[in-house]
Amino acid sequence: MATTKDYGLGEHTFPRGWFMIADAAKVGSDKPLPIRFFGQDFALYRGQHSGKLVMLDAHCPHMGTHMARNSTSYVAQDGPIEGDSLRCPYHAWRFGADGKCNEIPYSPGPIPPAAKVRSYPVVESLGAVFFWHDPEGGEPDYRVPFINEWNDPAWVAGAYDDLGLVNSHPQEVIDNITDVAHFGPVHGSRTQFFENEFRGHVAVQRMGGGHRTLIAEGGPMLITEAVYHGPGVLITRMSGLYDSYIIIAHTPVDDGSTYVWHSLMVRTSDGKPATDADRAAARQYQDVALAAFAQDFEVWKYKKPCIQGLFVQGDGAFRLQRNWYKQFYNPRAKKQELLQTVEGVHVPRGMQPAPDTMRAESAAQLRRMMQAA
Repeated sequence: MATTKDYGLGEHTFPRGWFMIADAAKVGSDKPLPIRFFGQDFALYRGQHSGKLVMLDAHCPHMGTHMARNSTSYVAQDGPIEGDSLRCPYHAWRFGADGKCNEIPYSPGPIPPAAKVRSYPVVESLGAVFFWHDPEGGEPDYRVPFINEWNDPAWVAGAYDDLGLVNSHPQEVIDNITDVAHFGPVHGSRTQFFENEFRGHVAVQRMGGGHRTLIAEGGPMLITEAVYHGPGVLITRMSGLYDSYIIIAHTPVDDGSTYVWHSLMVRTSDGKPATDADRAAARQYQDVALAAFAQDFEVWKYKKPCIQGLFVQGDGAFRLQRNWYKQFYNPRAKKQELLQTVEGVHVPRGMQPAPDTMRAESAAQLRRMMQAA
């Protein structure tokens, strides 16, 4: 299992950015959800009455108990969440949404100032819970990932496919955005045009052609625009059989391992509010999209780390992409220095660029995205 240091990505072990940490539908107010990301354990839950999302460091400062991994103590059985607070299952110390202990039931003395855990701000978007991770402790410098059509009744948002842990560094996942040569062997694509663009915190892939999984033989061309919103969330707009968005989120767990989710959002064929039949068709199409993504996932699961790839002409802009990715592993002060050598549009040798109309529309969307940062 290769680490950030092995790839030479930068000063920080884990990258800066917005990352998915949970399917929002799986976060309740009856018990905390234990999660582990960025080499740390957390407890994630909703306030009982407020519905507020709360994320705390998982380990109680009293004796180190994991407050989200217990089902047998009576605290856990009776319900550890009280309002927006969480009780430790070992000695029932209670911590508020701000992380401060607000009750030690058996101790009459004052609560020690050190009786606290760290609390983290989290945001709900796209049916997921997102966390801003920054080793420097800075505020977000771009907007949480979003889709304009999310609340449009003519679009069906699917549930998240929880793909679990893969023992690969996130760099291996990010490499896919520039890997034009894998589409034929892995996905059966007949690529007609392909290009990448790097701009600030965004990496874009524009592609068009056939696809043996997502498009039937003789069907319409599959046209996709895949956009990395920072280092951990890929949103791909597709037109072909259906107008749709694929959401793929990947988040570092420990140094060299990654957690992955997949979902799909599909527009109804007539543009009218979705019916039960539309929702069933959307789920079937999501299963097809997941089958295509599983072809990549299986490669990542078993491949050897690509520390120094033997890249050849026609492979795609791997080296530029890896330099773009480094901005998230280094102090913000180095961001522009890293970007100045990679920003722009890049077309692999032997490949046609995206049509001018597609690139122009994409450029307008990118400008709006950068303005919203």
